[in-house]
Order: sequence, then C-alpha cells, then structure tokens
Amino acid sequence: MSVQDETQVATEAAAEAPVHGVVLTDVAASKVRSLLEQEGRDDLRLRIGVQPGGCSGLIYQLYFDERTLDGDLSRDFDGVAVVVDRMSAPYLDGATIDFADTIEKQGFTIDNPNAGSSCACGDSFS
Repeated sequence: MSVQDETQVATEAAAEAPVHGVVLTDVAASKVRSLLEQEGRDDLRLRIGVQPGGCSGLIYQLYFDERTLDGDLSRDFDGVAVVVDRMSAPYLDGATIDFADTIEKQGFTIDNPNAGSSCACGDSFS
C-alpha cells in the first residue's frame, strides 16, 4: 500500500469516526492541557456525561478518564480529546464547556442549550 493509499484510508476512517456536538472553548482546552501537564499524564481524555440525579433530574459528570468505552464519541480540540458516551450525547449536543477564573467563580462551566430548566445551585438540569 502506497503512502497516498494509507493517507486516504486514514482520512476516510477519521471521517467515519463518530463525533459528538460538545464544544470545548480555547480557554477550557488550555486549562485542561495545563492540568494534564501538572499530572504528567498524556493518556487521559476529558469525559463529560450525564446521569440521573440532582433536584432537576440529571447531573453533569466532568472528569479525566483513561478508559475508552464501547460507543464513545470523541472530538479533538487542539490536542485535547473530549469524550462523550453515546447515551449522554443527545443531552449534551450543542453544549459548550468553558473555564471561568474570576473573583466570583473559578472552574469549568457548561452552557447547555438542551437544559430546559436547572436547579438553583446549577448542578442539575432537566
């Protein structure tokens, strides 16, 4: 197989790889890279998902994960892999993950257009 054929196969495989609709801002991607560098790990991905719970019905999960699960959807943001499980993807389609570093708030934030309502604490949504 020639180099051109290998490149075409790789391009086709990448085009067919399932992706999700979550967006990671440049600020958040930079913070994730910084955290991974501090840990000395290059084998972790940022995983976001939802699970039942909270006072509004669903809660977000956002953590580093080394596992790859069957059905995972993945996107790369300037070297940061963001992974969503297939069950969570519809709830997170169009969501934006950002990082805030202000006097009032510090941490990752999730702006989710699919959240019809959320609780007062902002930890859960429906």
